[in-house]
Amino acid sequence: MATCQRGCSITGFIMAMGKKLSPLLFGVVLMIGLLAFLNWPEDNVAQAVAQRATPVKVFTVEHRLFPVTIDALGTANANESVTLTAQVTDTVTQVKFDDGDTVEQGQLLVQLNDTEEVARVAQLQVSLDEAKRQLTRIKNLAKTSAASQQLLDEQQALVKSLEAQIAVANAQLADLQIRAPFSGKLGIRQVSVGSLVRPADEITTLDDISIIKVDFNVAENHLASMAVGQKVTATSVAYPGREFMGEITAIDSRIDPVTRSILARAMINNASADLRPGMLMSVTIEKQVLDTLVVPEEALVPNGDKQFVYVVGEDNLVAEREILIGERRPGWVQVVSGLASGEHIITEGTLRVRDGSLVKVLNQPTQES
Repeated sequence: MATCQRGCSITGFIMAMGKKLSPLLFGVVLMIGLLAFLNWPEDNVAQAVAQRATPVKVFTVEHRLFPVTIDALGTANANESVTLTAQVTDTVTQVKFDDGDTVEQGQLLVQLNDTEEVARVAQLQVSLDEAKRQLTRIKNLAKTSAASQQLLDEQQALVKSLEAQIAVANAQLADLQIRAPFSGKLGIRQVSVGSLVRPADEITTLDDISIIKVDFNVAENHLASMAVGQKVTATSVAYPGREFMGEITAIDSRIDPVTRSILARAMINNASADLRPGMLMSVTIEKQVLDTLVVPEEALVPNGDKQFVYVVGEDNLVAEREILIGERRPGWVQVVSGLASGEHIITEGTLRVRDGSLVKVLNQPTQES
């Protein structure tokens, strides 16, 4: 093209001059122009062509494993969680924990005033011991018919009644002790020694965070792709770049008729205690893994509802080609048809080229652009 422009310019100049010069002089000038054209250095021609080539970067199309995923937002919850409260109204006499302590199941946390209940249990125990001694004496007398069967039955009933009263008193005594129902991490203490607590008054919170439950919603069109035991990856803004692995343990039996989504739950091992209940989690579920052709998203040139790419041939000429795309994931797109493995497509410089353009490839064509 550069050669044509140069030749045409010389010819036009010569023809213009021919209108003013004699035929002999015109022929001499034409001969000089022809010799100059034929002896133009080839290196200069190649250099002129190279200067016109558009610099681009390309990507080599190949088959690769392409995970198809589902993304959702979820909320972290403790494996077990409870707000500890008192069962009765009484005064706190002992607080046996500090804020944020890790406690074991059954550990005593708060002791309420139990002076009256302890005395009541002691009184009943004395009465029970005396009733049992009397029962033994009556049994011995009954063997010799010195005591009636009715007297024996009445004494046995008294012993059982006292045992029941002691069981009730011990239960009331236990209500004055707040113990950890399971092992876990305590929250902030809300009471002090001398505080008067009533039923439903919060004492502290207890969470078992050794395992975190993440509840999240996914659109109903993904229901067929989800199953219990499916692996998930969760991330949190609190730990940039870190991934927490888990699996789906439950899928709700109903789809929300308002949002057309279904609730699912995943369990994540949290032995390090880094995750806390209430965190916002980004959940990624691996739907399936395809062995397919993929291209970078930046290689796509949309036109209406169609997608095109620029393919670079061996002669460095660009060919615009329509492709059919399938699944997407951040940065990558599945190619269903329109490309073959090993072809080179432009990823940088698509706005500067068109069908038939000459390009200069700046990078070594590989799988990565």
